[in-house]
This record gives sequence, C-alpha cells and structure tokens, in this order.
Amino acid sequence: MDSWQDRLIQQWGVWRERWALADHAAVLFSLFLLCLLLQLAFGWYWSREPESFAVAASDSGHAPPGVVLAETLARVSGTLLDKRGGYLRNDMLPPGLFLDNIPAWELGVLHQVRDMTRALHRDMSLSHAQFIEDADLAVAETAFNANADSWVLPAAEGEFRRGSESVAAYGRRLAAGKDARFYPRAIYLQHWLGDATANLGRLSARLNAALPDTPTVVVGEGVRVLPRLEETSWWQVDDVFYEARGSAWALLHLLKAVEVDFGPELARQQAGLSLRAAIHELEATQQAVWSPVILNGSGFGLFANHSLVMANYLNRAQTDLADVEGLLQAPR
Repeated sequence: MDSWQDRLIQQWGVWRERWALADHAAVLFSLFLLCLLLQLAFGWYWSREPESFAVAASDSGHAPPGVVLAETLARVSGTLLDKRGGYLRNDMLPPGLFLDNIPAWELGVLHQVRDMTRALHRDMSLSHAQFIEDADLAVAETAFNANADSWVLPAAEGEFRRGSESVAAYGRRLAAGKDARFYPRAIYLQHWLGDATANLGRLSARLNAALPDTPTVVVGEGVRVLPRLEETSWWQVDDVFYEARGSAWALLHLLKAVEVDFGPELARQQAGLSLRAAIHELEATQQAVWSPVILNGSGFGLFANHSLVMANYLNRAQTDLADVEGLLQAPR
C-alpha cells in the first residue's frame, strides 16, 4: 500500500492540475469580457450622430451659383464615409454588424444625396438646348445608386467615395469656370422640392404607422376605422426614427445651400420666408435624444412618443416646402 506521504503528493498533483485549468478558464473568461466591453464601447462611440456643419456662404459670396450647393452635397455625402466608424450599413463584423440606428441614419442621408445628385445631373447642370450632360455628375449619380448594403464587388464605400469626389470635382470646375454649368431656374428647384417633400411624406407616414392607437372616426351613430398603412412594428420604430433623422439632417444642409444659390429666384418669388421656416423645422429634428431608447408611448401616458414628435416636425417642414413650390409656380 502507498504511504500517506505518497497519497498526499498524488493529491497535490491533482489539485495543481485543477488550479491550472481554473486559471486558464479565468484568463479566457477575462479576455471574453474585455472583448465584449471593447465592442460595447466602440458600438456606443460609433452610434453617435455627426454634428451639423455650417454651410459656407460667407467665403463663397463671390462664387458662381451652384458652387455652395456642390460643396455642401460633397460634404454631406463625405460624412457618410468619414464619420465615427466610417460607413457601417454594410459591415459584416461586430460591432457594426449589431448596430441598427446609425445604419438607418445613413440610409436617410443617402436618399437625400441621391435625389440632389439626380437633380444636379438631369436638371440644374444640363444644357437642355444641346443636351450636354456633365461627366462628373453622371459618374456621381451612378456611384450613389450602388447597393447600400454591398460589402464587396463593389463595396458601397468605394462607390460612394467615387460619387463624393466626382461632385467635389464638379464644384471645383464650376468655381473655376472650367466647362461646368449650373442653371438656378425655378422649375428645376420645383422638381427637386417635389422629390424632397415626397421623401418627407413617406417617412412621416411610416412614423405615424408606428402609433399604438388605431385611428377611428365617428360616422353618424357608428364608428369607422380609418384606413392606414401597414403598421410599423415595435422593433422597427427606432430604425424608422433614425432614418428620418438622417434624411432631415441631410435635407437641412441642402436647403441652406439652396437658399444661397437660388437666393435671387427665391426673393423674386417671395419664397424665402417659407424656405427658412422649413429649415427651422428640420433643425428641430436634430435636438438631442435624452432617452436611451426610442419610445412609442400612447396618448398622454407616462412615456414619450418620439415617432409622433418626429412626424410632426416632418409634416410641418413638408407643408413649408409645399408653400415654396407653390410660390415658385406663381407668375410674377
């Protein structure tokens, strides 16, 4: 039989093996927690929306019409790529893979970028007498219409970068007077405003479709349920909200640029005040959201309804822009 000393040594060896395994497990668990905390930190930092920037009107006061608009569009589109974390919508790895608010914000910005690029390419820069299109804007329109979710062949970032650089190149040629055209005509502005108001209306309808109460109306002695769009589910409310914030952020800057480059036309049609009112409403959409989550409360309950507030601002901006369209159509 083994002596008690041998059994003690043998038991000590077993304990040492168990402690070694426990140490390895503790190290692995600590590394897992560290990676998780880093992912959460990066996800929080990347989810912060970019700040608004000043549209450079003062130092461009003597620039040809269209330069401010082109520079603003290039900067708005460049923000998609140069903000914290870069472009996140097509990320295939964490933490970008698990984020949804800022990718929705990017989609809202992208819709406005596409609409303005199309308006610049097909209306504001096109010589309708000779139908000569601008080569840089043709490249930009194609690039910005790339699949927003594509991560390879082609990667969305590369296409959007190409579009932003093409718009910037058009603005530089316009400022230098080198084979670039811009026609600040009321009819072209009306076409773009029609797209912008339709986009606001689409987002407002989706925000209203997230309201928890089913709308009804009293007809005689009965109650009839009003028709409504397909309901926005509760887990999509924050995505629609941030898409609306991104769209409003981009439109806010583009309207400020339009105010500069179409200033004489807006003043002649007395539409400047309505445009300024729309800008004011869009600025209100960029207020800080203090709640950690987007709430969709009902009525006068305990919880806020962020969807309803955002829809209200968009509706008022849409009404003001419709007034601008009407004033631009009126003969003077």
